[in-house]
Amino acid sequence: MHDIISKVTPDNLPRVVIVGRPNVGKSTLFNRLIGHRVAITDPSPGVTRDPVEVRWDRDSGSLMLIDTGGYKLDHKDLDELVTLRSLRTLNDADCIVLVLDVMEITPEDESFIEHLRPYAERVIVAVNKVDHEVREPLVYNYHSLGFSRVIGISSAHGRGIQELIDEISEIIPEGSVFRGEDPAIRLAILGKPNTGKSTLLNRLCNDERSIVSDIPGTTRDVVEGSFHYRKTLYKVLDTAGIRRRVRVTDQVEYYSVNRAIAAIEKADIVFLLIDALSGLSDQDKKIANLIVKRGRGVVMVLNKWDLMSGMANEAQAVEDRVRFLFPMLDFAPLVRISAREGEGIDNLLNTAHKVWKQLNKRVDTGELNRKLAEWTEHYDPPRDRRGQFRTKYITQVKTNPVSFTLFVNRPKGFPQGYLQYLKNRLRKDLGFNSIPLDIHLKG
Repeated sequence: MHDIISKVTPDNLPRVVIVGRPNVGKSTLFNRLIGHRVAITDPSPGVTRDPVEVRWDRDSGSLMLIDTGGYKLDHKDLDELVTLRSLRTLNDADCIVLVLDVMEITPEDESFIEHLRPYAERVIVAVNKVDHEVREPLVYNYHSLGFSRVIGISSAHGRGIQELIDEISEIIPEGSVFRGEDPAIRLAILGKPNTGKSTLLNRLCNDERSIVSDIPGTTRDVVEGSFHYRKTLYKVLDTAGIRRRVRVTDQVEYYSVNRAIAAIEKADIVFLLIDALSGLSDQDKKIANLIVKRGRGVVMVLNKWDLMSGMANEAQAVEDRVRFLFPMLDFAPLVRISAREGEGIDNLLNTAHKVWKQLNKRVDTGELNRKLAEWTEHYDPPRDRRGQFRTKYITQVKTNPVSFTLFVNRPKGFPQGYLQYLKNRLRKDLGFNSIPLDIHLKG
């Protein structure tokens, strides 16, 4: 597999567009992100007319940052041209930062928000002028607009800017600097030593990327490879086998294991390789816990299936045992393969693609809250001595990892059993049945 290196020019950089009505602080935010003054800032409305475009170089890659003229409701002559130009930038934007004033929502804001509805998955609402803590509670009012990403910022004082940058990186993943190309699905192969991780990497990449040996611990560095499957680019990391800490005495192995654990952070999906012959161990469970805590997708891969006896009901018996020993992975798909013989590889990659789509799935806030009403009507939250627990509002705040924020009357002491009920309904009713997900509570 030979990678094709394309020259990066401003024309093929992802585009982040800052929009909003006049005088909400768009240009101040633009300059804050760039790190120096490029756009003219002035208290007078309508200073910016033509979109100002600057290449925004970051450690994680380069983007094109665009400051636009203000949207006006009653526009004439030049104001009309500025407004139309601002609207035109939306079609080509990979990420849209809508700047609003924390102190008021005007008819111009409301009109512009309707133009943004078709682009909702790409929109971040930056509620500006949150210059001190007293104004922070006002930000929650803006969740009612129906956008899942809402952040309070002060472009003048730098409050909330890093959180805004993190949200931009969620929409435009690190390294995706070429327009028109889907980001790669990132896989990591983890498991105990000698479960066949390197054999699987070589099979996927159709290349001898990793040394394969019966000696446990052969792989030390994280070995990378890439391949295409059904027109999708995959990047895969083969990691060192993770042993129990008390057995890790060699310093090189210590760093290898740490790198293997760090590979979870880089991955979208982890293939947790399990030796079908030797079975499961406590270490497999610890690896599984690490994956779930970080919200990564996971596929349990029973390798060396070609060496099994082939007895009737053997597959079901093994799966039942795995499910019993891995309750924290009750959502995770289980796939049987032989990395050495190439059996089950198509099924493995099709399953990975299904998991990846769920990790990047976003549910509209309106649909979420219609479902929440159904779920609570079917099963009310319990009571305690202080009274009834109540759910108020739910919104999806992240993809990959998938995370929701649930507004309730009393976060402290909210029943974990009811929270698990809501997770189960999210999985069953909204198509998140094969991935971990998290629900954060807010009052």
